Amino acid sequence: MMINRLQWLNTVVTEPYYLFHFLIFFSYLPLRLSSAASHHLLRREIQALLAYSILAAVKMVREENWEGFIADTLFFGKIFLFLLSLNVDYHLALWYMVAFLVLYIIAEQPAFPELGEVNTLTPLQLETTLIEGNTSRYWLVEFRALCSPSCVRNSRIFPDLSVTYSNKNLSFGLVDLGLFPNIAEKYGISLTGNEGLPTYILFENNAEVIRFPGVDMEAKVSHHLITKKYLSRHFGLDLLLLEYVNGK
Repeated sequence: MMINRLQWLNTVVTEPYYLFHFLIFFSYLPLRLSSAASHHLLRREIQALLAYSILAAVKMVREENWEGFIADTLFFGKIFLFLLSLNVDYHLALWYMVAFLVLYIIAEQPAFPELGEVNTLTPLQLETTLIEGNTSRYWLVEFRALCSPSCVRNSRIFPDLSVTYSNKNLSFGLVDLGLFPNIAEKYGISLTGNEGLPTYILFENNAEVIRFPGVDMEAKVSHHLITKKYLSRHFGLDLLLLEYVNGK
């Protein structure tokens, strides 16, 4: 546990996305102290800090993974910082707006680095694996692109599921649509606006059994909050694990 925490802390310190956010947020202190703003702002700053702390605590309880929690807290932190800087000097607020815009362009939030029992596949490897069928009977495959915030937010969920449910009867695969966008059309995945990402498809002997998110009759993607509990229930992973344990 201690090693994982140290690895996570090292990621936060070294990743440009987190490091630049920290530097931008920290810059408020010297800029605020050097400004000619009146002392009445201290009360608003304390109120903003308390409100932000409460919001962060609520998000920590509701979010299932750290990636989603960090994304939300940084987003609301930017809003609070911008509003506070408006009370100091509109030039400062403009500077923060430009800084966050540049950061959005040059750096992306990193995905969860560990893959658990997930096999990273190319489109050819996926097709060969499903057609030959000489590995597992079932394959649960995640199609994702790290340019999609939703894929990054939920990048920890799939590896966690693989650690719990992977067995000789069920394998987990990952296809990066950022590297292989052409395969999206083959499996009916829309890359427009990243609305259908990430997409999870359960295959049985090269035949699609069920997917998430589903597509309704009007070709609109149906959404649901992505959680380990929901995906486990949606794909019947407990039942598949029970079948394997019972030797069926």
